Amino acid sequence: MHTVSQGLLLLVLAGAMNGSFTLPMKYTRSWAWENTWLAWTVFALFVFPPVLTFLTLPQVRSVYAETGLHPVILVAACGAGWGISQVFFGLAVDAIGIALSFSVILGLSAAVGSLVPLLTLHREKILSAAGLGVIAGVVLVAVGVGICAVAGRRREAATGKGPTAGAASMGRGLLYCLFSGLGSALVNFGLAYGKVLIVTAQKLGGSPTWSPNAVWMPLMIAGGVPNLVYCVYLLHKNATTSRFSQPGTNFYWLLAAIMAFFWFGSTVIYGASSMLLGDWGPILAWPLFMSLIVITASLHGIFTGEWKEAGPRPLRIQLTGVAVLILAVAVLSRASQHV
Repeated sequence: MHTVSQGLLLLVLAGAMNGSFTLPMKYTRSWAWENTWLAWTVFALFVFPPVLTFLTLPQVRSVYAETGLHPVILVAACGAGWGISQVFFGLAVDAIGIALSFSVILGLSAAVGSLVPLLTLHREKILSAAGLGVIAGVVLVAVGVGICAVAGRRREAATGKGPTAGAASMGRGLLYCLFSGLGSALVNFGLAYGKVLIVTAQKLGGSPTWSPNAVWMPLMIAGGVPNLVYCVYLLHKNATTSRFSQPGTNFYWLLAAIMAFFWFGSTVIYGASSMLLGDWGPILAWPLFMSLIVITASLHGIFTGEWKEAGPRPLRIQLTGVAVLILAVAVLSRASQHV
């Protein structure tokens, strides 16, 4: 099978996994959000990345020794920035609700995470068929998530589950979304600008499939620190630490580990897929990944009854947004054929 086709198929799997990773949270109702997120952070950002990296790239210490500290620090800085962006995501949800926050942040992340590497790494190809295809695909992603945001706000209004804050909080919430969206793109920047680590890992005998783990390990560990600090702050602020010891919640740790497996697994598969798409991998794969996440999460929301009480109109708007995102996937997939 052609490597581009393999990469696209892996992206579908990665998007489906990432769009599904929060489903176990529906069954951790005795824990507050910060309890579940802290458990997820431990597994997804501190346990799984080093374990997988040392299993798949036993020579990783030699990789870091040969490249020096600069690329490792650059990747870790991207991870720390991404971790901070997750704090702003939580603040945005409090201010303007999950539907609008999720859509605005993913739209920004898709645009910035794809276009910045395109402009800095392949500026001469912006007006090529591939470059124009990427730009058109990113625009469709932004339009699609915007339509989903409108649908989400109408659902929240219809069900009475949205935020009750006023215009000042709306402006503040959108500012949080801006910070979070820009920070979320740092994951892709780490992969794009940490390529020397990937190339060195392959030169020292690492598999092309697993070589991105040389980037993921420092990026995830650095990103875990702000997540951990924020969760500990919320546990103290909301007095929810005692919920860890509530009867019948021991299996919640297993659910958090499953969440971490799906999330980190999707990230690893995303890295492998971007390698199969060649030099343009992070540019093409990132907006595709974002689109597939929103499509998967939207379908899960429909099938689990989240739209049942909203009425037909918000659901129709949501399906329209999903259709635009599917079109974006088609356009970006077509662009990958011209690289």
